[in-house]
Amino acid sequence: MADQNRSQWDLGRFINTLTYFEVFPCLNWVKRLFQGASQPHQNPPHGENSMGAILVAGATGGVGKRVVKQLLAQGYKVRALVRDIDRARAILGNDVDLVTADITKPETLTPLVMANIQAVICCTAVRVQPVEGDTADRAKYYQGVKFYQPEIVGDTPENVEYQGVKNLVEAAKKYLSSAKEKLIFDFTSPSVELKNIWGALDDVVMGGVSASNMQLLENTAVFTGNVSTANSGGFASVRTKNFEPTINLSGYTGVELRVKGDGKRYKVFLRTDTKWDGLGYSYSFDTVANNWINIRIPFSDFVPVFRAKIVKDAPVIPQDRITSLQLMLSKFEYDGALNPHFSPGNFALELSSIKAYSDIPTPQFILVSSAGVTRPGRPGINLDEEPPAVRLNDQLGGILTWKLKGEDSLRTSGIPYTIIRPCALTEDTGGKEIILEQGDNIRGKISREDVAQLCVKSLETHQACNLTFEVKEGTNTSQSINWQQLFTDLKPDN
Repeated sequence: MADQNRSQWDLGRFINTLTYFEVFPCLNWVKRLFQGASQPHQNPPHGENSMGAILVAGATGGVGKRVVKQLLAQGYKVRALVRDIDRARAILGNDVDLVTADITKPETLTPLVMANIQAVICCTAVRVQPVEGDTADRAKYYQGVKFYQPEIVGDTPENVEYQGVKNLVEAAKKYLSSAKEKLIFDFTSPSVELKNIWGALDDVVMGGVSASNMQLLENTAVFTGNVSTANSGGFASVRTKNFEPTINLSGYTGVELRVKGDGKRYKVFLRTDTKWDGLGYSYSFDTVANNWINIRIPFSDFVPVFRAKIVKDAPVIPQDRITSLQLMLSKFEYDGALNPHFSPGNFALELSSIKAYSDIPTPQFILVSSAGVTRPGRPGINLDEEPPAVRLNDQLGGILTWKLKGEDSLRTSGIPYTIIRPCALTEDTGGKEIILEQGDNIRGKISREDVAQLCVKSLETHQACNLTFEVKEGTNTSQSINWQQLFTDLKPDN
């Protein structure tokens, strides 16, 4: 006897699904051959107009330009504070928002410069010229790193390292929000990019006949359609194309959806690889019919699944590489259990936004200072054993003394911060072992590239909050750094 719950399967929809998500590149090639050239693959609209920028001061310097490069590579929106737009553009390229300002002149730190920032990384330094008198042995120890004294009138260490840093801290304090959020999708502002990135992924891929889509209305989006259990089906979903670049949610606690549902239970998925049919991290949530609610989901509550089966040995969700999002209405929960609030038929889930949130403070101001700032004048210091910057502090305009005062202005500001004190900076390639210590006693060297990476990682790691530490490179090449553990071993400032 024929199955009474069989319906005609739609081969065309099946092929359209595979081509939309580029499962088989040859299918996309054939489709383009008959339909003409398609639109280029769009980067995801991560709510960039609303997502706060990282303001980088000293962005054209040796550390600063590397910080900008690493931030851009990880998908951050970057705003570079510079004095000379043309020079900065030649150094930083066209992907950076450039603003003209001078931290020694507080009147230039205007709303145009400071508004809508989520954090500051300050890598400023006095412009200098070499000084004579270092020994050949010490120059060799520091691999030719030269030590400097100010050369521009007005750009004294006091003006830049103390007063300039203080000006930037006070300006940032007015604009930095204590609530850390990252808008991923803003459905209140429909766009072509937003429409093109979401596509239907229904049970047609398994022989079913459910059908859904994502509709963009004036102020919301609606995941809607009809879910059917015919042909042993029972799910409908919409999924984004793979993000390029991936979304980095390091330093956030979880994701929050603002939705208005129909009383049904839905699922949201985060995916962290580009595979069509790979591991996903899922969370089921109930809705209240005709009421807007916020669904706040810690990353720790997401369940690793493969085809609705829990993967028990899956890794913790890697927050730094979210490759796609998915929304689903399914007959099933996990491991064969049924969705208790499921019913076949029409459904509708309205969405206002999807964003990342954090309820644990992370640093919002990263200051690159210098090792040795507390040593000038410290009792018991043998200057003959100290780096030239310490020995020549007075001749260099008290540069380390003023750096320490700049640090103090940040420590007392109330802004969550990290103060990084690198040893002698080099142009060496990065990727070395990183050694952090406190007490301002270490000597050594470290590449500017590794310091830039440390700035970005500090920004993303709540364990780095309100820390001051010195850093040098070790003798080994780093294979992998556990950044949370690296910072956990340090003591927060009092």
